[in-house]
Amino acid sequence: MTHNHKNKVLTSLAGLLKNRKEAIIEANRSDMQAFPDMDDSMRDRLKVDDQKIEAMIRSLEEVALQDDPEGKTLYEFIREDGLKVVNRTVPFGTILIIYESRPDVTIEAAATAFKAGNRILLKGGKESFHTNSLLTDLWQEALTVNGAAASYVTYLNLTREETRQLIRENSHKVDLIIPRGGEGLIHFVQENASVPVIISGRGNNFLYIDEEVDFEMAIRLVINGKKRISVCNAIDKVALNRQLPLLQEKLNQLVAALQEKGIEVWGSHAVASLNPLIREENNAATLCEEYLAPKLYLTLVDDLNEATAMINHYSGGHSAVIVTSDHVKADRFMQEVDCAAVYHNASSRFTDGGQFGVGAEIAISTQKLHFRGPLGAQELVTNKWFVYGDGQIRE
Repeated sequence: MTHNHKNKVLTSLAGLLKNRKEAIIEANRSDMQAFPDMDDSMRDRLKVDDQKIEAMIRSLEEVALQDDPEGKTLYEFIREDGLKVVNRTVPFGTILIIYESRPDVTIEAAATAFKAGNRILLKGGKESFHTNSLLTDLWQEALTVNGAAASYVTYLNLTREETRQLIRENSHKVDLIIPRGGEGLIHFVQENASVPVIISGRGNNFLYIDEEVDFEMAIRLVINGKKRISVCNAIDKVALNRQLPLLQEKLNQLVAALQEKGIEVWGSHAVASLNPLIREENNAATLCEEYLAPKLYLTLVDDLNEATAMINHYSGGHSAVIVTSDHVKADRFMQEVDCAAVYHNASSRFTDGGQFGVGAEIAISTQKLHFRGPLGAQELVTNKWFVYGDGQIRE
């Protein structure tokens, strides 16, 4: 499919989303009503409103404006005997995306994979079935009216066991799997898939407050990091340097600001002893946990070394923040922390394909191969060697 052809499909789909906005919201209302007991985090992920639909439309428009990832020449070499060797980008083929209660994935992740020339199999959670089904219908309408095969984007209405069987047997001839869900799903795919897997890992992001700091800025960044509890770029842990001047006073300010936003504040014994409003928790397992809840954990560290070691041991490898006025420390932190995105004096909430300028994303990869961080269309290709000759043989 040509670049212009793909862009026409994406533009048509954006138009269909605008025209069918009320139908999409009604389908989503059916999903919301079918699961009245869902927690706040799932409700936030599942709900589709005008704002989310506008975000889907923007993502389609942004992806359509991007360069075509297919067919880019990465390397070219002509041998002395005239043999021409060219390395170019090509699509993976068929990408299976397994995800939970986020209908926007049906549009944004699929658009990213489609722009790179891939066919897409979507397997969403049962709680978003009506919304996902309608959005897939719109995908297929946009494909069909532009003369493309509707099968470029297919929704799989499978049970959990049928999905597991698909992963184990690869009955749909999948070339790449992207699981976006809990650790149970991710581990099952890793252990049973016979094709490459891109891990969109958990968040559990840390923010370190240095002793040389604008503390009002630090509070703003922590609060913004908990603005949405259901997202993987949220802050769950805050480590404060023990040498922070007026530590108890500033800790009290932070706790008050968090509680004003309805966020439960937990902490280690050392932190809880400084403020009676902090709920004490000394089980180290909490440092590994992604909360997806209005909850934040505070702890104290001796220095930058301890903060870095803590993050590298316990975090999900997603995002980490240092708040400091010392640029040397900030640079060291950013070099040594083993996360996909590292920040100096900025909110972790920017870890997002749109915010990073790559448009819609298919996932935020927390592994190091073949790419890390927000995966846009440019990263959803592999490569192939094209060799052109005129009868050359190797002696």
